[in-house]
This record gives sequence, structure tokens and C-alpha cells, in this order.
Amino acid sequence: MCGIAGIINKEPQPGVEGRSNLLRNIRKMTDALAHRGPDGEGHWINEPGTIALGHRRLSIIDLSDAGAQPMQRSLFSALEGEEKRYTITYNGEIYNYIELRDELYSHGYRFHSKTDTEVILAAFDFWEEECLEKFDGMFAFAIWDAKKRKLFAARDRFGEKPFYFYFDNEHFLFVSEMKALWTVGVDKKPDNKMLLNYLTLGYVQNANDKEQTFFENTYSLPAAHFLHFDLGNFDYEVHPYWKIDKEITSDLTADQAIEKFNKLFATSVSRRLRSDVETGSSLSGGLDSSAIVANVFQSQLLNKEQQTFSAVSPGFVKDESKYIESAIHKFHINNYQVTPNVGGLIKDFETMCRHQEEPFQSSSIYAQYKVFELARQHDIKVMLDGQGADETLAGYNKYIHWYLQQLISRKMFKEALLEKKIFLHNKTPFRWGIGNYLATYLPAHAAIHLESQEYNKVIKHPDINKDFINTLHGREWEGIHKPIITKLNDILFFNTTSLGLEELLRFADRNSMAHGVEVRLPFLNHHLVEFIFSLPANFKIHKGWTKWLLRKAMAKKLPPEIVRRKDKVGYDPPQKQWMQDTTMIDFIHEAKNKLVQKRVLNTDVLSKKIVAAGAHEPDNYDWRYLCAAQLFS
Repeated sequence: MCGIAGIINKEPQPGVEGRSNLLRNIRKMTDALAHRGPDGEGHWINEPGTIALGHRRLSIIDLSDAGAQPMQRSLFSALEGEEKRYTITYNGEIYNYIELRDELYSHGYRFHSKTDTEVILAAFDFWEEECLEKFDGMFAFAIWDAKKRKLFAARDRFGEKPFYFYFDNEHFLFVSEMKALWTVGVDKKPDNKMLLNYLTLGYVQNANDKEQTFFENTYSLPAAHFLHFDLGNFDYEVHPYWKIDKEITSDLTADQAIEKFNKLFATSVSRRLRSDVETGSSLSGGLDSSAIVANVFQSQLLNKEQQTFSAVSPGFVKDESKYIESAIHKFHINNYQVTPNVGGLIKDFETMCRHQEEPFQSSSIYAQYKVFELARQHDIKVMLDGQGADETLAGYNKYIHWYLQQLISRKMFKEALLEKKIFLHNKTPFRWGIGNYLATYLPAHAAIHLESQEYNKVIKHPDINKDFINTLHGREWEGIHKPIITKLNDILFFNTTSLGLEELLRFADRNSMAHGVEVRLPFLNHHLVEFIFSLPANFKIHKGWTKWLLRKAMAKKLPPEIVRRKDKVGYDPPQKQWMQDTTMIDFIHEAKNKLVQKRVLNTDVLSKKIVAAGAHEPDNYDWRYLCAAQLFS
């Protein structure tokens, strides 16, 4: 995992002075990304001075200089000394690079390093854009093809790795983090509609436009998309290359599904342990992270004890220490713990916001931030983490009512009643009322109704300055979207691909990279995800259990108290308590005052008492004000 940057100029920058200016700018960009790649840096400029590529390296695979980037290759070029055709700058990991290297070797390709970077170049030369279908990995890369005078850039299927760009008809710039754009004069001007949707609804993405960011004229290449930039036309095109099929349904039995899941998951974990540096795992005490730890333990892929890292909150009702201890004793692992606190949050807040660049919904990511910091303190550069399981396997309680609606719409009334009774008996919180019956039979109307509710929350919020809303006339509905849900897979698909998962991936990427740590996510192997989406809904929610398939797959591998956990926590610190701290109250008040000065909030918000709320409580406005103010720093 690294930091990448690039500049394409419409007009050449010839001569010593032109190249010197270009080199100065690309270095400014990579310097801003130094935390992503503390192990080395590299820069390349083509002869006309139209293209500059930069790279900051975090050495994970092939630690030698042979893995340095930007990397150039001619591949099948027949002429001795011919200019290298391809130049790549790349961030991420291709986990199946060994298998792909062997396949490409059989086609005549030869390699000068043991890196996955070189495999990407050979794969692109052989399969062109279809190479993306071959990759099991997380990635954002750009390849300059000197022969065609085109740039090919791509981002992984789920958006684990970032790729931002700026285009003004004279320059095309791309980076791993937006702060690198700001170093070369791109305006850091907040997008007011994104800001409004965040303050009123808590949205940190636009589900309708995945290119949009919190800053005007700065765009994100959507997950599962590639980009072609043609120097001749000086323009670009963006295209999708992968999409989950949520309509097919497998006819496997439960036992067959469990067996196949275990096989796919084991393969995913083993590939994500490929590393030439020390690896570790996050361990929250929940089902997902514990499943990874169990799989590593049983696979015997490590020749020493696992290193695991946890955030704990002793005395807090949602502390997970007892589950972490169960995993420690079961698997004889080394576990290191950190206890985030309000003093640390205040001290680290501005730094964390600089790394995140865009707002976040709660302090839960601070616990994650401290876990990655702890890992780096113990010289761990690769961490496995459990993100992605909840969105694909229906791990959140909010999915229960969608499942019940699916059963009722299929006239499976007895099954729906039984499931509802079990969830109530288990005291599992979920939403259910007369509106859910209406949504079952009128799903399109339900989506329209929910969108109208969101719209009213936006335009009628009492704290928002009316002049601020009026500046957005005509954009009031922008970013407001509720999908039509007729089955469980519909909402899982929406949260996996449109609104939900990718924001969590952004948090993890920035938190890990802030400390020079690479995070790998076994639940996001695309073959595994495609398989899970092909399974019937009752393999995901069944007999009063969410994530039923994973629980069954782990039944004999994990302590029963972890498998049978009914609560859903996951990096849930005592935020409500923290927000009652006097220093934090002052901190929030200062943020609100800044938003008043920017004419975003009404003046009377300063006289309102700060409302302390838990990390995952709805309408956590004071926390949002705290985060939003950082956009103007």
C-alpha cells in the first residue's frame, strides 16, 4: 500500500526549466503522501514534459529496489534499448499475483522482480483492460502507455483504495489523497450540498454520484471503474468493469453452502497473508474479526503466534474485553490493547481529520485509528480486518425488517411470524410497524416516502442558516436516494455498492495509512462476495440470527459465546460520555462558532446546550458540527 500521484499537461514543459517545474510539483504532491509510503519515493517525467508520475512506497512485497516505482517495462519490445512503453504508479496489493505470474509466464512473459506491480503491467499488456477481471485485490493504479499516448487508471471493485482526480482542460491530476492536490494550487473549496447533506442526514457520500466529493472540482474514480485519458484529445472517459449480480439464487443445500463458504474464505485469508513483512490482525471480539483469527490459527500459515490488536473500554457497557479474552485463550495469540479516551481524542482530532479529509459520523473511527497506531508501534505493517461481512452477510439489525418484508411479500407468513417471535424473544432490537406492511406491498411508494422525509430533514433543519440553503436552490434533492427494496439482497447490494461500505473503507484506509500500515480485508474477496449474494436470504438471516451462514461456518472454530453473540458493537467507544467532558464541550462550541461565522449555521445554535449522543445514535448533530468545521481549516 502506497501513495500515488500524477500530472498530465496539455502543453509540453520542455527544457531544463520546464522539467524542473514539473518535478517540483510532482514532489510537492508525493511529499503530502509521505505517510502512505515512508519507505521510499520515486518520480518519472516523460521527455516532452507532458507526463509526470510520482510514488511513495510502503514496502510489503519484494523489499528490494527492484520493487521501486514508478516502474517501467517494455515487456515484449523487440528492440534493444527501445524506450520503455509502460510506466506505472500503483497503490495496493494483488493477492493472487503468484498465480497470475505463473499464467503470464506460460504466455512468454519474464519478470525482473518478485512484485505484484510487474504482474499488473504484464497483465495489462496481455489482456488490456480485461486484466481487471483477473485481479483479486485492492488497488488504485495508473499506467502510462507511451505508444498509444494514453493513461489507463483503475480502482478495485469495492473502493478499498482511493483515487482522486482534478481536470480543468489544461491539466489532469490524480492522487491517493486530496491534500496532494491542494499543494499544487487546486482550491480546497467545500461543496455546500455535500456539507448540507452531512449536517442534516449524516451522509458522507452521494449515492447517486460516486464521483462527487466534499470539495468542488475534485472527483473520486468510482469503485469497480477504470479511466482512459487520451493525451491527443486531452479528455477522459470513465467505465465500469464489474457489478454484483443480486438476482441469481443458488440451489445449494445449507451444508454445501457452508462448505463452499469455508473454502472461499480460507483461500481469501491465506492470500491476504502473503507478505515479506510482519502481519497481524484486528481483534474486536466480534464474529468477523474472530473468524479471521480462527482461520489463520487453523490454517497454520504462520510459524509463530499471531499478533492481534484491540481497542477496549473497561467499565463501558459496550466493552468487548470478555470476548477478546475468549479468543486469546482459544487460539493462544498475542494480544495488545489500547484504551482510547477523551483526552487523546481531543489531542488527535485535528490530525485524524487531516488524514480523513472528509467528515465522519462518529468517534468510532478513533478507536480504529488507535488500533492501527498500536500495531505500528509493534512493527506490524500488514493488518487483517473484518470489514465487509456485515454488508454482505446481513450483520446489522436494520436488515431484519427487510427480511421479514421479503417473507411476507412471498406469502411466507408462518415463517415471518416465527422469525419475528424469535427476534423479540432474543430482545434483538429491530424496527417493525404498520409502515413495514405498506412497504412490503408498495416498495416504490415506500422509497418515495423515505426520500421525502430526507428532503424535509434537509430543508427544514432548525440549525441551518436559511441563506445557506437558498444558495443551493435547485440542488435540494441532490444526493437524496432511497432504493426500491423488494428483497433482502436489494438493500445488501445498495449498502455494499452505493452507500455504506465504501465510507467504512475510506475510514480504514486513512486510519491505517496515517501510521504506515496496510489493511487487508478477507471478506471482500470478490468471488466470496459473489457467492454470498447468490445464496437465498434465509442463509443470511435465519431462526433469529443475523449472519447465519458465518455463524454456522464458525460454529466449531470459535468459542460459543462469540458465535452466539446477539449484540452488534464494533469500535463503539463511550462517545456520549466523552461529549459531556468540559474540554470537549468547549471544542464543539468552537466548531459551531466557526460554522456560524461561515454562515452555515444560525447564530442561535451557540446558545443551545450540546446534546451528547452515542457513536451510533441517529441525529448526532453536535458531532457533525465538530467534524464539519474541519473542512474550513
